[in-house]
Amino acid sequence: MAGEEQRASVPIERIEVAAYTVPTDRPESDGTLAWRETTLVVVHASAGGERGLGYTYADVATARLVADRLAGVVRGRDAMAVPGAWAAMVSSVRNLGRPGIAQMAIAAVDAALWDLKARLLALPLATLLGTARDRAPIYGSGGFTSYTEAELAEQLGGWVSVGIPRVKMKVGRDPGADLARVRAARRAIGPDAALFVDANGAYSRKQALAFAERFAGEGVRWFEEPVTSDDLDGLRLLRDRAPAGMDIAAGEYGYDLVYFRRMLDAGAVDVLQADASRCGITGFLAAAALCEARSLDLSCHCAPSLHLHPACAVQRLAHIEFFHDHVRIERMLFEGAAAPAGGALAPDLGRSGMGISLRRADAERFAV
Repeated sequence: MAGEEQRASVPIERIEVAAYTVPTDRPESDGTLAWRETTLVVVHASAGGERGLGYTYADVATARLVADRLAGVVRGRDAMAVPGAWAAMVSSVRNLGRPGIAQMAIAAVDAALWDLKARLLALPLATLLGTARDRAPIYGSGGFTSYTEAELAEQLGGWVSVGIPRVKMKVGRDPGADLARVRAARRAIGPDAALFVDANGAYSRKQALAFAERFAGEGVRWFEEPVTSDDLDGLRLLRDRAPAGMDIAAGEYGYDLVYFRRMLDAGAVDVLQADASRCGITGFLAAAALCEARSLDLSCHCAPSLHLHPACAVQRLAHIEFFHDHVRIERMLFEGAAAPAGGALAPDLGRSGMGISLRRADAERFAV
């Protein structure tokens, strides 16, 4: 038995990291932030003749932390023991502060290690984790506050026209214009498609309560971060008083399990969001277990190529966010990024790992 365990161990040989900053196709903004570019941090982990890929959307400083600290932490560890590498990385950033840059660096390495393990076993990651479904529903996400009403209608209506029955738009930057924009979106997508709104914490409690009623009149079914996610009591207030049929959602800024537990213990959401590019695939699976224990659904925030395989392995899944900015980057720079069909994404079970690889030649012009 000892000999078998020794043969099964595959030492991690190398961790490589690179960052790529990609301009947006037009200015983007939400209720509390505006941006013109997005940085993708890509990690490769090598062992046993295979190479795993992981990534996050973060600052360039994240790549520096991977190179200067985390690579040394995981190098030489067993590639088949991802939770052990996770624990070692978390321990190594104790004095740096875990939320934010440190945890996003951990998340990128964690994803690369899960991808590597699946490739070493010649399995799709979804199969390694154990599938609960063969595809994951998506919703089209964009509708930025920087868009004109015409641009908003074109984007959201375009998703519905190709079979995506759920779409999300941003609100909160100009509250006086929000209801008119929601009405324009409803006209563009028709009466049957599900319409979601995301305030990114821009509203006060009383504003959010008022808008919940107004948005319900346009058939809005999902109100994301109506108030800041730091205000758990405010989220609970909205959840208790929002119209029937409207889910209150938050959680995208969760970097560790304690964050998700506190949000769920507060009864703050109808649907929890988790982002594996922040909490890692390991953290995502743990958050999914918390949701299952409370009979609540989990929604994947952004980074659809990263979430597809884990999403097919969790029990309580709402959907994956098919976020315009990240979809565009992943189609440009990743070979194997899944395309939607029938309002869902399906993992390619003919490919090992997450089924994606970096197009280095295409990415090089964005390297930083």
